[in-house]
Amino acid sequence: MDVQATLDRMFEEVINQGRMEVADELFAEDFVDHGPLGDIQGREAFKALVQQWRAAVPDVHCTVENVFSEGDMAGWLVRTTGTHTGDGFPFPPTGKPFETVSANIGRFRDGM
Repeated sequence: MDVQATLDRMFEEVINQGRMEVADELFAEDFVDHGPLGDIQGREAFKALVQQWRAAVPDVHCTVENVFSEGDMAGWLVRTTGTHTGDGFPFPPTGKPFETVSANIGRFRDGM
């Protein structure tokens, strides 16, 4: 399995382009994300979270950096930029651009 290619597709096609159907190819049905907003359980919940983000930040753009993997575990950084112009967050749009960098660790199973 090519972890870099999978991550690139996840962020480019699902997050940046909003192609939710691609998530069905990349995420197991029982996918779990232990993120800052709490646990997101299941592929459909993940898609809903992405749609919420894209509603709040229509120009969201993520890039993946510094990927490493060993066995079924991988780590990577995600650089996210965008402008909070839409609804989708629990507070009104700020109209301000932002940039974040987040560290991520993931487990891959059966190429997903």
